[in-house]
Amino acid sequence: MKFSIVTIFPEMVQAYLGASIIKRAIQKGIISVAVHNLRDYTTDKHKTVDDYPYGGGAGMVMKPEPFFTIVEERWPSKEERKIILLSPKGRLFGQERALEMSREQVEIVFLCGRYEAIDERVSEHLADEEISIGDYVLTGGELPSLVIIDAVARLIPGVLGDSRSSEEDSFSCGLLDYPHYTRPENFRGIGVPDVLLSGNHREIERWRKKQSLKLTMERRPALAERHVPTPEDEDIIKEIKEEL
Repeated sequence: MKFSIVTIFPEMVQAYLGASIIKRAIQKGIISVAVHNLRDYTTDKHKTVDDYPYGGGAGMVMKPEPFFTIVEERWPSKEERKIILLSPKGRLFGQERALEMSREQVEIVFLCGRYEAIDERVSEHLADEEISIGDYVLTGGELPSLVIIDAVARLIPGVLGDSRSSEEDSFSCGLLDYPHYTRPENFRGIGVPDVLLSGNHREIERWRKKQSLKLTMERRPALAERHVPTPEDEDIIKEIKEEL
């Protein structure tokens, strides 16, 4: 799967791409991530990518020309790419969208903004989609692009050593993940739940499902309400409510 990131700070994203799971996925050829410096597609000697906003106001606005130029030069065929603009106005990114993107057959190109805003013509006439990763303000689109690539890459076969890791992640089944424990069995007087040491796999799975449901009900009630319970889930939910 191919990704590209268009930014004025390529060194910022390259550092993250050169480590851990993403690095290994790139080395294996499962994914590719190209990083493009937007300033290389300007026409003046100062490589200007921003200007003052029409109508006045605080901050600078990123110019449309470099964005249009790089897209038209590098990705002229609309059938072979999807242009994504990282923007607070965009669709909220979640696990469902990550799964959709992991199945894309085209190159996904992220346009990273900076300063006060990007000229609206980029959004209206160049981007295929706008995505937001949350209701808060960041300095630019670089971190959101890396967040999305990380979330999507985990769902591509071969990226993780064990496919069950992505299947059991929080949100993959619509619930928060269950608690995890490792050695030592006793740490500063705090032990591991007995059921995890029992060797009874059926009881372990039920305990994990119960903890997952309980955590979601307590911490993300809106998420819990959207969950469609199985008959076993309904029994566990009843049990949780009785305990509470």
